[in-house]
Amino acid sequence: MALISGQRGSARRSGAVRALAAGSVGNFVEWYEFGVYGSFATVIAERFFTPDGGSAAEALVRTYASFGLAFFFRPVGAALFGRLGDRIGRRPVLILVISLMTAATALIGVLPTYATAGAAAPWLLTFLRIVQGLSAGGEFGGAVAVMTEFAPPGRRGLYGSWQSFTVALGLLAGAGVAALLATTLTPAQLGDWGWRVPFLLALPAGSAALLLRLRLDETPAFRKEAALTRPSRRALASAIALGAGRVMGWAAAGYTFLVVLPGYLQGTLGASFRAALLATVLANLGFAAAIVPAGALSDRFGRRPVMLTGALGVVVLALPLLRLLQDDGTPAAVRGAAVCAAGAVVGLMAGPGPAMLAELFPTTVRHTGLGLAYALSNAVFSGCAGLVITEAVRRTGDPDIPAYYAAAACAVSALALLTPGAGKSS
Repeated sequence: MALISGQRGSARRSGAVRALAAGSVGNFVEWYEFGVYGSFATVIAERFFTPDGGSAAEALVRTYASFGLAFFFRPVGAALFGRLGDRIGRRPVLILVISLMTAATALIGVLPTYATAGAAAPWLLTFLRIVQGLSAGGEFGGAVAVMTEFAPPGRRGLYGSWQSFTVALGLLAGAGVAALLATTLTPAQLGDWGWRVPFLLALPAGSAALLLRLRLDETPAFRKEAALTRPSRRALASAIALGAGRVMGWAAAGYTFLVVLPGYLQGTLGASFRAALLATVLANLGFAAAIVPAGALSDRFGRRPVMLTGALGVVVLALPLLRLLQDDGTPAAVRGAAVCAAGAVVGLMAGPGPAMLAELFPTTVRHTGLGLAYALSNAVFSGCAGLVITEAVRRTGDPDIPAYYAAAACAVSALALLTPGAGKSS
């Protein structure tokens, strides 16, 4: 009996490890692309969104508009693929979305530019961004459901944090590849063909993710509870709204400090492309370093205290940190520490966030519910971040807009986190 019990325990651990790998690698591919797109926003603006007579600022706004449009298709993807995932299983949906995501990202790397295809170029780019938005909407809910449903008792926070950790790795890889190319290539080479390379690199990573997911088992919780009664639409909508409110600060601050930062530093503060990319890499390093410890802490102390610390940290620190970057007299080491700290504070929200969302919903609607909560929050507060910040700074001339944006969203998240209705580990 002891041998059989040990074999079963080993099998459960093996399944949990496979679930972490299969869920994580898909998130990596998704967010690697967003990191690349954000890092090359100014280059893409010049190649796709600058018709005759258009200014660089207008082109950058259009680039972020395309960026934001993809986010508004995330809730559509979350509803569509989430419903499938709650009915036919997490595994087949995760296989489908990684295939779509990889194909769309690789195709961006071979798109003709405005100079070659004229007005068709930005539309083709926007179409592929929409495909990415749809697939990303189904990716988050399925990946988090798989990770948390395979997690051992009392370790959902730790297992769920790997979703956010691979987000950080993806963003870091995107910014790192962009920084490497910016260092090794001339500006002419980078603008001519170098920007395409990072998008094409998604193909081997996506293929590896697909292979892992083909070998993944369905989650025990889904097999056991798929036929159970589903909650009412009103109860589901209420939980989705609460979840979206709790992660909106994570969404807004994360994109402000981790994705929009390169364009802001170049367009508003006049930093060089290489300096902006280096700052982004440091911010993502701080973000990555905080995530898994924050998830583990939430298993011990609860999701709410850890996430509240992060949300209130952004409220208090966003403006002082931004002022350090704006001051020409700030030493380079202090600037680096500032952006690293900004990323780490966001990581305190991102670590426990996936488990917190998973615990808001029963198994029968978990893929749909947590996917929609995350997608709606990101559509409004992440997808619009670049567009809102860039346009607001351009119109008002106020360089503090990014700090106001991130702090306001985190203040609302703090209130939502204090609202009753969290899962059993809150």
